[in-house]
Amino acid sequence: MAHISSGNGFKFDRPASPGVVRPKGIVGKEEALRMELEALDKIKREKRHTLPVTASSVNPLPNPMTQTSTSRQEKDLIVFSESETQKEEQKDKFEDIDLEKLTKEELEKLLLDDSFGVNKMTRPSSLLGCNLSASYPGGHAFNPASFHWTPTPTHAQTPIFPSAPFPKPPCSFQNGFSPALSPFISLPAQPTLFLSFTPVQPPAALVYQQPAVTPEMAKLFDKIASTSEYLKNGRSSSMETQSGSVKSLEPMPQPSEPPYISRFEWLDLDPLNKRKEVEVEETRTVSGCPFVEESGTAKDPWDAVLLDEHEVVDNGSPSEQVKSKVTLATQPRRASTGAAVTRSQSLIIPATSTDPRSANALSKYSILQGNEAQNLEVVAFCEDISKLRSKFPHVDLATNPGYVLSPVITQRDAGGDSGGSVKVSIEISDSQQPVTFTCDVSSPVDLLIMQALCWVHDDLNQVDISSYVLKVCGQEEVLQNKHSLGSHEYVQNCRKWETEIKLHLLFLSTMRRDLARTAEDDISPIVLEKYLGLVERPFKEAVTREGLAEYLEGYHKQVNLCLQNESTLYKTVDSVVQSVKNLCCALDEIETPAITDAIKRTLVLQAGCTSSASTGSANGYASPVEEILAGLTDAVYDLAKLYLRSFCPTIPGCTMEEDRRDSREASGTTEHLQFTLFAVHGIPATWVSSFEKYYLMCALTHNNRNLFKPVQSKKVGTYKSFFYHIKWDELISFPISVALLPLEAMLSLSLYGVLNQNANNSPDSNKQRKGPELLGRVSMPLFDFRRVLSRGSKLLSLWTSPQVLQPGAAGKGKNPSERIILQVDFPSPAVDVLYVGPQENGCPDPQSLEPLDLGDRGEIEKLCGTTYVLENTILSDRQLLWDQRYYCRDYEYSLPKILASAPSWDWGSMGEIHSLLHHWPPLSSVSALELLDSKFADTEVRKVAMSWIESSSDDELADYLPQLVQAVKFECHLNNDLAIFLLSRALGNINIAHYLYWLLRDAVQDPAFSQRYDRILGTLLCLCGTGLRAELEKQTRLVQLLGALAEKVRQANNSTRQINVMFKVCSEKMLQIEMKNKIYFFVQEKLDMLVPSSETLRKIQVEYGVTGSFKDKPLAEWLRKYNPAEDEYEKASENFIYTCAGCCVATYILGICDRHNDNIMLRSTGHMFHIDFGKFLGHAQMIGSFKRDRAPFVLTSDMAYVINGGERPTSRFQLFVDLCSQAYNLIRKHSNLFLNLLSLMTQSGLPELTGVQDLKYVYDALQPQTTDAEATIFFTRLIESSLGSVATKFNFFLHNLAQLRFSGLPSNDEPILSFAPRTYTIKQDGRIRDASIFSFQKRYNPDKHYTYVIRILREGQSEPQFVFRTFDEFQELHNKLTILFPLWKLPGFPSKMVLGRTHIKDVASKRKVELSSYVHNLMRGSTEVTQCDLIYTFFHPIARDDKTEGVEGLSKTLDIPPVSPTTGRVEGEVKLSVSYRNSTLFIMVMHIKDLMSNDGADPNPYVKTYLLPDPHKTSKRKTKITRKTRNPTFNEMLVYSGYSKETLKQRELQLSVLSAESLRENCCLGGITLSLKDFDLSRETVKWYKLTTVPYF
Repeated sequence: MAHISSGNGFKFDRPASPGVVRPKGIVGKEEALRMELEALDKIKREKRHTLPVTASSVNPLPNPMTQTSTSRQEKDLIVFSESETQKEEQKDKFEDIDLEKLTKEELEKLLLDDSFGVNKMTRPSSLLGCNLSASYPGGHAFNPASFHWTPTPTHAQTPIFPSAPFPKPPCSFQNGFSPALSPFISLPAQPTLFLSFTPVQPPAALVYQQPAVTPEMAKLFDKIASTSEYLKNGRSSSMETQSGSVKSLEPMPQPSEPPYISRFEWLDLDPLNKRKEVEVEETRTVSGCPFVEESGTAKDPWDAVLLDEHEVVDNGSPSEQVKSKVTLATQPRRASTGAAVTRSQSLIIPATSTDPRSANALSKYSILQGNEAQNLEVVAFCEDISKLRSKFPHVDLATNPGYVLSPVITQRDAGGDSGGSVKVSIEISDSQQPVTFTCDVSSPVDLLIMQALCWVHDDLNQVDISSYVLKVCGQEEVLQNKHSLGSHEYVQNCRKWETEIKLHLLFLSTMRRDLARTAEDDISPIVLEKYLGLVERPFKEAVTREGLAEYLEGYHKQVNLCLQNESTLYKTVDSVVQSVKNLCCALDEIETPAITDAIKRTLVLQAGCTSSASTGSANGYASPVEEILAGLTDAVYDLAKLYLRSFCPTIPGCTMEEDRRDSREASGTTEHLQFTLFAVHGIPATWVSSFEKYYLMCALTHNNRNLFKPVQSKKVGTYKSFFYHIKWDELISFPISVALLPLEAMLSLSLYGVLNQNANNSPDSNKQRKGPELLGRVSMPLFDFRRVLSRGSKLLSLWTSPQVLQPGAAGKGKNPSERIILQVDFPSPAVDVLYVGPQENGCPDPQSLEPLDLGDRGEIEKLCGTTYVLENTILSDRQLLWDQRYYCRDYEYSLPKILASAPSWDWGSMGEIHSLLHHWPPLSSVSALELLDSKFADTEVRKVAMSWIESSSDDELADYLPQLVQAVKFECHLNNDLAIFLLSRALGNINIAHYLYWLLRDAVQDPAFSQRYDRILGTLLCLCGTGLRAELEKQTRLVQLLGALAEKVRQANNSTRQINVMFKVCSEKMLQIEMKNKIYFFVQEKLDMLVPSSETLRKIQVEYGVTGSFKDKPLAEWLRKYNPAEDEYEKASENFIYTCAGCCVATYILGICDRHNDNIMLRSTGHMFHIDFGKFLGHAQMIGSFKRDRAPFVLTSDMAYVINGGERPTSRFQLFVDLCSQAYNLIRKHSNLFLNLLSLMTQSGLPELTGVQDLKYVYDALQPQTTDAEATIFFTRLIESSLGSVATKFNFFLHNLAQLRFSGLPSNDEPILSFAPRTYTIKQDGRIRDASIFSFQKRYNPDKHYTYVIRILREGQSEPQFVFRTFDEFQELHNKLTILFPLWKLPGFPSKMVLGRTHIKDVASKRKVELSSYVHNLMRGSTEVTQCDLIYTFFHPIARDDKTEGVEGLSKTLDIPPVSPTTGRVEGEVKLSVSYRNSTLFIMVMHIKDLMSNDGADPNPYVKTYLLPDPHKTSKRKTKITRKTRNPTFNEMLVYSGYSKETLKQRELQLSVLSAESLRENCCLGGITLSLKDFDLSRETVKWYKLTTVPYF
């Protein structure tokens, strides 16, 4: 921690790094008062001591024993009074200093020593306002009346004496500080006594009298005036103040401006008297001298002492005063020779600051508030936003309800839920019990309200239905009355998860409208920066207008000193130059050519090369000195205005002025485009040593394409003036006429560096990198928002990659929040060049077009039917599309393809393009999204697209709101139709505003577009109103707390990652959120979804050991444990089939990777879902050079076991395949939409989605060029590949091994046996007297197996119980007993190994004997074992045991085995798809079910087909063979080419199903004969056909 000592020994602590802030707890008032008393006692003790300044030259000062008293004034301000004794002793305090023996070096050390006065030695107050010169004739002093001394910030000074009647002096004794601030006070000469500190009286006007200066004081002043620091930084104040008129180049101050008094920079007073707004920060060294920077906030005077760490207090309320007056974000800067300059010494003083000095300083420099110093594009944007807000008055309940409306999904509503009905429970305030009834999902909400009101009102004619709403119970969400019940997302989720629909009927007037906008919100000014305090941004404004005014104030003081002392310019010019350097440093180290030239001319003054000061100037100035300084002042002001309009916020209330400049049309301009590359300012220090040369690539682009070949600048090195910079000063010319430029033409500039091969501190010195390195890039439109060609100087902020800013061996790297500025100078003609679009051409009537020939029509149909991507379209196809563009109106997706095929987008082509656009039939909102891509930059195209998108509802808009936010990047200017559209929807819908807020917060982090998103986010916060703004702020703080917690947990060791967490958020009330659930962080420390009644597949599988992922039954038995009833299990299995199909299709199309068994979860209801989508689009994690995800998607044998209902394939698996195929084909129909949405996200910063190569992955996965039948076959092969992949199971196994340290026995609240839903004890069930194996039974559900009947006798029960357990369940019991009782000797368990078939009667009989012995010995063992919970849970009856009651039920067969087919009997059905196109017959063999074989064994079926008659058997086609299944799935296409429809009508299709046998002849299992004349070959026919006995051909 860095400390700055104060006069009484108190220390202010701050973090060692200025960028690190840590929150501090709130101190109560009683605690503050207690600390106050302790501080006062400490001060009293320390006042008894003095500090010897220099032992050899300063005598010890007397120790005054003073009694201090305190008087608490307003705001707990603590003021110390001093006794008369102290006054007398203080008068002669400095008379004890032996000035004759005091050397200059000792005096200088004394004056610059920060520890001077640590023991409360009072500084010479008589020095205040006195001239440090022996020739000082006497002078002004202060009134003996008391005053209260308040230290002020070094840079942002506040008035010590607001009513002081004397002017502010223009010079200072600097001690290495910024010359903008004067540490001395110059007063008129009046004799008086020394000043003494006296008790502070209540606030009153302060009058100053003249202090008398004794000879000893004069000697001291002479000594000070002769020190090197004084000579280096400024002269005596007697030279600064001249009688009569004074030469000055600074603007004349306003008459109403009150003068101010500064203080000694080294004066260190009691911190209890510190101003509330100031917190002293770490001392930085500037030019070898201490530099004190002050920042922070304090709501109470004691905060200056209590807040030892920076604390931010902001509630987001518009009435909240901005607390921080001065923020100095000091950052170490570049390596430069000479005096080092701290870059961010700038003052960030908000416009809402109440400091009159800052306000008056800004008003003094009115040029900083003019339109030349404003970003006029932002000004125009704010004016349009004000007009937009006026369209949404707060009294309009339709757009300002003040509560959240439940989202409506209209597509599902239109899908036809009319046949469904749901049970609804509605709570009514006047009714004690909720009203419950069943209604149709298509019923409007109004009807439900009417039905509910019938219970409480007799006459509905007296009731206004529209004055009631239905609120979702437990949520701040209200159904929309005009929509159907089933269209609401809440209702759909309830139906999906089979939960009850609970609503609450409320009167509209009783609804809380906390989020509604108010009248005050409607009239509040649009200030974009006002509410961005909690937003983390990559670039923060370094200087505000108020802070810049302070710098100009200091600059003018130095200039005036030069003008007043022209005879000693060699001393004063350095101060002027240093003040300019400080200002340039604060402005991102920008040094314009005008600044450089003016500084050179100014330095000539030092060399004495100018004529006498008395010589007049030819340009009307009094002297050449004044002329040169006037030129420097103009350059400084030009830089200030340029910087302000480039990077700083505009002044609230600023309005656009009418542009009175003359203009000419760009279409009539013949000049080529040219500009000057001047320099790159503010480069990092590491660049200087790492790169030898630099060059810029200049590209002229439109629609993401180069309009001309890029131009490369010359290669240059770094230059040093004030700071290091890269200077070209090179004219770049493009051989293209300005008349041909599109309105949206962009100038893209990329900076490259050539690595210095000899540098040891290059960023990647270990790598042999040959090519140049991209250091940064930036783009700018050539025409501004008013359609005027760029003119004058432009400052462009380069955005760089984080790797470029990494520190090298030379030292610290560049702070990412600091800008690297590229200066580009455009010509400044006397007349503006204005873009005026051409007249639109006429568009032919579609009815008058001549019909196309069949060849062109087929080609156009093919081109327009392709999806999205045109990059690979050949030139001839593009030309065909453009030539025949008027014939493409009927194709939905053709307009973007036609516009992309336009041969040119220059000025002459725009008339035809815009005419085509305006006469095109309107597109759907989702189709119009493609026109917002980066390849369509034209403003008119984007405007028309937005007019089509405006037709979408708010709930539809929310689905693709992320893409719309990203599309803002492709707009040329801030004020665009897309941004206005998003803000208008946010004004009318709280859901949109909330979603948009978080999307914009994320987009702000993109350094390339940060400034644009920053302004849109600030606009949103201005528009949303106080209530919603406060809610967003609470959410933001909560997210920050959660993020900080996640980071702490991530950094914790493994033993502490299982934690209980409590968050406490301070807002209007204390919110306590207790997270009692245990949070486990696995490999990537992710926070998994909290879904009730769900487990990861890993946790389910490891119940069967670490190799459980290789077994088939874990998932099925886990589902059966939670769904013991047969109907429950069937429902869970159905849910599993549907959700598994959806997961397979979705994860394949999006290429979701990292699919280990901890990223797949299963609910007890059978719903399977995936989590953690950090890797997608095929970007799989690697193990060495191998991908972890090698299968198309995750489909394992244990999943197939649940789908089939056992080990054998069944018709349920065919259902699964059909569901996958249907879902896949359904998504493929919307391929264009999916690719458009992904394309709009390529600039979002997602590492997996960066360009066309990633879109191609999805394009290939969707197979948009294939038919539905071909896609079905394709996906069936993917299912087979995934199911047969061993890599997936092996990946699961490796993950199980990696997670072994987290595994163990279940906790007390979890079941301890996989087949038991819970744990049971001896106390619950009663002690078991005897247990024995009674018999065994054969069962067939889900597969053939044997179960053993256990007879149990309990105490107090006369009848025995019978439970049924399998051999595997006995083995699970034994395995867990060995874990629980490792030191106990348990009976031996029978071996599972069996030679031959396992599930036969002989094996079951043998195992019955062995299990009987095992149970007999187990139940006669130790009571610790026999009475443990594991034993009683095993023998507790479960649902399946209740099906058989008593011994009499044991003879019943629970499942009927399949009947063996008789010889010659044929069973089964085959599913075929028959279609015809392009003279080709397509027969797709899909599924066969319920096959029967003669011997009863599972056959190996395949299909063979013929087209009869076929005497030579040339039409034979057959499928592949499937092994050991009665329900095979083929999904194979058998193709017959070259057949006309007439020929096929005379043919028959014979299909035979055969079983392939290895040791005997293949046997026929059945077949069908179909006459093709009965088929409508113009469409596809899909149908099941019954197999019969057919002659084998």
